[in-house]
Amino acid sequence: MSIGSATGTTSTTGTISSTTGTRGETVPTEPSAVPAAVPGQGDADREVNVSALLERGRAMATPVLRAAVDRLAPPMDTVAAYHFGWIDAEGRPSDGDGGKAVRPALALISAEAAGAAPEVGIPGAVAVELVHNFSLLHDDLMDGDEQRRHRDTVWKVHGPAQAILVGDALFALANEVLLELDTVEAGRATRRLTAATRALIDGQAQDISYEHRERVTVEECLEMEGNKTGALLACAVSIGAVLGGADDKTADTLEKYGYHLGLAFQAVDDLLGIWGDPESTGKQTWSDLRQRKKSLPVVAALAAGGDASEELGRLLAADAKANDFENFSEAEFAHRASLIEEAGGREWTAQEARRQHTIALQAIESVDMPERVRDQLAALADFVVVRKR
Repeated sequence: MSIGSATGTTSTTGTISSTTGTRGETVPTEPSAVPAAVPGQGDADREVNVSALLERGRAMATPVLRAAVDRLAPPMDTVAAYHFGWIDAEGRPSDGDGGKAVRPALALISAEAAGAAPEVGIPGAVAVELVHNFSLLHDDLMDGDEQRRHRDTVWKVHGPAQAILVGDALFALANEVLLELDTVEAGRATRRLTAATRALIDGQAQDISYEHRERVTVEECLEMEGNKTGALLACAVSIGAVLGGADDKTADTLEKYGYHLGLAFQAVDDLLGIWGDPESTGKQTWSDLRQRKKSLPVVAALAAGGDASEELGRLLAADAKANDFENFSEAEFAHRASLIEEAGGREWTAQEARRQHTIALQAIESVDMPERVRDQLAALADFVVVRKR
């Protein structure tokens, strides 16, 4: 298979303004793991303050999110508060990194896409964020990740049992937050959320099973990532619109944008999972290689053919049988990363991120919405593909 022919896309150079949010974070103007520029969307996009959109989503959703978490019985309420960064491991108030807040931002914008006020999307934003964090708690435990957002993960601090219980509780809370609205729209939104959650779980199951296989196809990897990441982002960008009274056709089109945005998001995550700076990502160097993940750069490199691809295949086959994998040296991981890049896996994945980004933007062209809202969705798509963490 020629991985170079798999994308079928041509990129156009564009720029995104750099802005600073209230937490001090900077939206990058240049990609780190993605080696080429993302297609620009015109002058209007460069005027959108992405950090302000993300901070708006965080600010509007967090009070409702905290109120939901406060319903949990002790010690689950404390454990959840630690996970969200509201307290430290000793229970003291903390201003920890609560994540990028892309999903809450999308939920509020989606309400505006339907002609409603952004506040209408808050229950959807909170519900999606609860499901997302349910998945993070379980994923960290299953993957053995000891660090998230620059500090120890919940299972590492509070134990595996609490990570499981709190994750389950967050999923239950997500449905409560929506169903308590007691409207027809809330019922429609809940159905979309539960379908997305099931797809997310399917994706995690696929991801785990692929770690124990010598070969995974690019198509299988994209299906897994569409489930694991695309489904919930698709829900985030439609749930606010549904709560705002949008019909199913509009919601489905917004979901298409979110699904392909999710694939672009995950492609960038896969690049950061190998080549990301630990200071930015909050994870170990070569994180995905340590976990034997069959991420897009890996499967694309294995499919490419050639000397580097074949050597990589032999090493990964041996790795799957190794008992001392955790004791590998940094040089051994670096060599695998070098082979992936030499075989073309890094560049192919960057191109795939840009291709999915283009499909996402094409999807919203047919949706009747204020141009201001369309520009915001386009700017968020750009941010997803050029982020550093």
